[in-house]
Amino acid sequence: MPDYMFLLESRLSPEQRAVMLRVQELSAALGFNVYLTGGTVRDLVTGASLRDLDFTVEGNPSKIAHELEKGGAKILSEDEKLRHVEVLFAGDCEGSISAARDDHYVRPGTRPEIRWSTIMEDLRRRDFSLNAIAISLNPASRGLLLDPTNGLSDIERAEVRALTIHSFTNQPVRLLRVLRYAARMGFKIEQRTQEWFDLAIERNLQETIAPEDAGDELRALAREERPAVVLKAWEEHDLLEAVNPVLAKKHPAYDAIARLMKVREDLFTAGFRPRLAAPMLLAILGKLKDRELSNVLSKAGFRSAESEGVLAYEGEALDAQKELVGRKMNAPVDAYRFLEKMPLDQVAYLLAESNKSAALSKIRAFLNKWRPVRIALPVVATELEALGMPRGTKFDQIVEQVFAMQLTGRGKTKEEREKILRKLSGIKEPPKKKEKEKKPPKGTDKAHAAAAMGDAAHKKHAAAKAEAKHAAKGKPAPPKPHAKRASHASHGKSAASSKKSHGRK
Repeated sequence: MPDYMFLLESRLSPEQRAVMLRVQELSAALGFNVYLTGGTVRDLVTGASLRDLDFTVEGNPSKIAHELEKGGAKILSEDEKLRHVEVLFAGDCEGSISAARDDHYVRPGTRPEIRWSTIMEDLRRRDFSLNAIAISLNPASRGLLLDPTNGLSDIERAEVRALTIHSFTNQPVRLLRVLRYAARMGFKIEQRTQEWFDLAIERNLQETIAPEDAGDELRALAREERPAVVLKAWEEHDLLEAVNPVLAKKHPAYDAIARLMKVREDLFTAGFRPRLAAPMLLAILGKLKDRELSNVLSKAGFRSAESEGVLAYEGEALDAQKELVGRKMNAPVDAYRFLEKMPLDQVAYLLAESNKSAALSKIRAFLNKWRPVRIALPVVATELEALGMPRGTKFDQIVEQVFAMQLTGRGKTKEEREKILRKLSGIKEPPKKKEKEKKPPKGTDKAHAAAAMGDAAHKKHAAAKAEAKHAAKGKPAPPKPHAKRASHASHGKSAASSKKSHGRK
């Protein structure tokens, strides 16, 4: 049996792991049993990236959610009737906390009666077997896999299987959902489930999908990694009209979706994990006019604040772009600080939709050049500390000044940075030590003398050889320099002696 707890912890990001531990602590303190369920476990088993953390508790999740809120989490939405809370956990981790429940239908197709239950009943009442799996996070059974509907086998067979013949009758929105899961994971629909699906379409159950339920699917679609594949599956089965007739008539903006998906890949490569629900929703509905867009969101059950955020999104992104290309952002460091605080989804939207080359060049420089320099900034701090400057306010200011210079291309090498750091900090280079004159080693004078004698002997031998050569040819040898000097000297002496003798006479 696989160790699912080890597998889970090895796949979680540090932020997700911290969230899981905190939810465990709070559940234990409140006396609730807590489980990881649904999409989290499905993605863990299939090897997909763990996008969300979905918790199910045998108790009231609101108490846990509000305690998490004190630690920096944000409650995105809360359904008190279903006891379901959508949460943006601390560390920007998305997820939900739900109460374990059982949906009791008096007869197929009616509104269910909700009963609070245990985790096993909660799993059995779910839509598809691949969503009916859980991992216990409780001390006595931590890491235990719960799979009452044999969903693990369906995942291994790459099939989406509905749990009951009344699955689509009870909740017609599952017609959209089964295609979304199959398209996302590349699975096929299990044979009996396909028969129930076809029967539901024959009975036109898609026309009974509640607008609010279709709106939930639209939200989920905007968070998919391959929304275009899902949309084409909906169109192929004539289900897009169930989402919205206007969207079905004008069709999704597939070009805009493709551009945004390309940007998402680039951001992943740059080390980001973007949440692009808002720009992706705009891309999907990109062919609709403002008035049509507003009507679609309203009919889909979007809350007024949510709708306004979507409608104002493009204008806010363009305002940010205008500021980015303004005079105040001429210096790279100012543009960097602006982009660092700009929401990542707006950055992605501009990369996908903007035609302003000035804005795009700064955004690309931020992602591919400036951020790596920022990540390497601790090296500058270490170098400044090595020069002897203590850490403090001035220390931090100098490091930031060097960062600003590096964004302009200065201080690339260690030697350059050292000169800049010394100049900014006022730390001078240590004086160079004078080199002492080295005494010649013993025996050097003797060696020089011997070398000089050797040179003289060599010259004497060469002169004698030249004299012998001339004698052999019958020519008088050229006078030696020292012989000339000698003759002159003797001549001078004889002249002097003759003068003296003449004087005596």
